[in-house]
Amino acid sequence: MRKPTAKSLILDLLLASKGRPLSAKQAIAACGIFDISVNNTRVALVRLSAEGLIESAGRALYQLTDDAHTLADDVAAWRTRSTRVRPWDGSYIVVQAEKLSRSEAKQQRARARALLMLGFQPLNEHLFIRPNNIEDTLQSVRYRLYKLGLEKDAPVFEARDFDTDLQRRITTLWNPRELEGNYAQLEKKMRTWLERSGSLEPEVAARESFLLGGTAIKHVVYDPFLPAEWVNVQARERFLSAVDEVDQAGMRIWSGLWASMEG
Repeated sequence: MRKPTAKSLILDLLLASKGRPLSAKQAIAACGIFDISVNNTRVALVRLSAEGLIESAGRALYQLTDDAHTLADDVAAWRTRSTRVRPWDGSYIVVQAEKLSRSEAKQQRARARALLMLGFQPLNEHLFIRPNNIEDTLQSVRYRLYKLGLEKDAPVFEARDFDTDLQRRITTLWNPRELEGNYAQLEKKMRTWLERSGSLEPEVAARESFLLGGTAIKHVVYDPFLPAEWVNVQARERFLSAVDEVDQAGMRIWSGLWASMEG
């Protein structure tokens, strides 16, 4: 678990705040827990504002901008990801994306992020695919992809009945055993931390909850949520339950930290 930068820490705190603004005092205190200097924290606030990711919400108060919410809101929806999975009917969702030029590097990054966040893998240079078992409708998947950065003229469609060789190759695009190993390993780490978190000093607990919770949530955000035919769904649900418990514990710890500052 790598130490966060001032910018990433401030953004993550705002993401977890559920719309509540973050004060400069809180940002400085939080960064101090990770040995980030006051000066570096203030510079990060200025740069985030200049980049259009945060804006003033009052005197020495900051909140995410509307542009930042585009990605942040989807990331924040990790808590409901498992409820948006449905039984697999054997079909696939396919995205056709044309090759972009070097001058379109920013769009390339946005496209790659959108596809990865929804669990797509490249079938060839122009086609990306995933099992059709997420969201209620194809339109919902298409909307999320476009919102996250896929070009709005990129076709998104259902496909099925591939020939045997292609079907076999499609099933090798993901590694279910690796996913299951990550579920078990991270769940064990989180359960162990939850058992001892009550005995930790507040700042230590805050730091560890942020790092452990952040790592686990990233796994949720980028999990492909493969169907039950491919992956152990019970192991995934146990992992998700542990993530939620660590998240709830972390919020209590950080709320206590803010309250002690105000007191």
